Amino acid sequence: MRWQGQELGVADAAALPGMEQLNGLVRSVTTPEFAGVTFHEVLCKSALNHVPSASAMPFDWTVNPYRGCSHACVYCFARGTHEYLELDAGRDFDTQVVVKVNVAEVLGRELRRGSWQHEPVMLGTNTDPYQRAEGRYKLMPGIVSALTESGTPFSILTKGTLLRRDLPLLQEAAREVHVSLAMSIAVFDDELQHLIEPGTPNATARLETVRAATEAGFRVTVFLMPIIPHLTDSIAAIDHALTRIKAAGAVRVVYGALHLRPGAKQWFLQWLAERHPELVSSYRGLYPGATATAPKAYRSWLAKRVRPLLRVHGLDGHAEDDTVRGGPVAGLASRADARAAPPIITTSRGRAAAGLRAAGPGVRSAADEASTRLF
Repeated sequence: MRWQGQELGVADAAALPGMEQLNGLVRSVTTPEFAGVTFHEVLCKSALNHVPSASAMPFDWTVNPYRGCSHACVYCFARGTHEYLELDAGRDFDTQVVVKVNVAEVLGRELRRGSWQHEPVMLGTNTDPYQRAEGRYKLMPGIVSALTESGTPFSILTKGTLLRRDLPLLQEAAREVHVSLAMSIAVFDDELQHLIEPGTPNATARLETVRAATEAGFRVTVFLMPIIPHLTDSIAAIDHALTRIKAAGAVRVVYGALHLRPGAKQWFLQWLAERHPELVSSYRGLYPGATATAPKAYRSWLAKRVRPLLRVHGLDGHAEDDTVRGGPVAGLASRADARAAPPIITTSRGRAAAGLRAAGPGVRSAADEASTRLF
């Protein structure tokens, strides 16, 4: 791997945080409860990652405690970034997980600097902070505490039901800073979900987490992304998804069509050829050559299906690409001033949730954050 070939004690300015020097690698671990997965524990030098100003992302700062993801979603846009380590974007991305074991400590130091302006921080924009590894390493409580103690607003986007473990801590944090939560649920058919996202909790488990967060006083956003052409884009499938999202208590939906970026594209098309060979030619038409996004005509067609159903179900929301950079973001830390005190929100039972704050209006997806500089 690239990080095994570095000179001992010599920093590599282009390396990922925690991999600038060979001696940043503490150990590589395999355990019976994570069969087939290797954890590479590293000591990171930095935790806060500044999003380049040229990025389309609507936030400026991210924290990513893990690299690689055992969720193993075949479409994951972050797959290509694993190749920087001379690991492949397929199986290695699912099974070779880098863990920044000192991330909370380093983050705390960075947030105490006099130069820190308490700008919003986003978690979950690349690999999931509540993937299964978090059950072993328990990095998120320290991260949440560091952000809260410094007065820094933050947002979390996850597919992981382990979020429920930290809801009491997040409630306490929301009394001090702006906190917003979003759950990503792309597939509501259990059989398809198991095939396309084999390491994730099923939709029912994630919706139960949405309900728990709602009852804890949070206004939860659900990312209905990606909507997968010919597999999850029928009116019946979308209506079923929105019915269940509404019943779980979510207030907002962000939807968007499948992205197929380098690395992810090859892995997804390989999966498609194995599981749905009849769709391969159609996908090559929708995503020809190096094209990563669905054509505008398809996205417009999809919007004409989703928007009326959002209204029918009484859900706020719109497409991932409906807002411009710099606008307010629902369910994500935003470049808009999230430090302004938002209104008190109420629980699903109608009681005021003292100190808990609502997310601002408007939505922008994190699905385009693929630059290695964001890790």
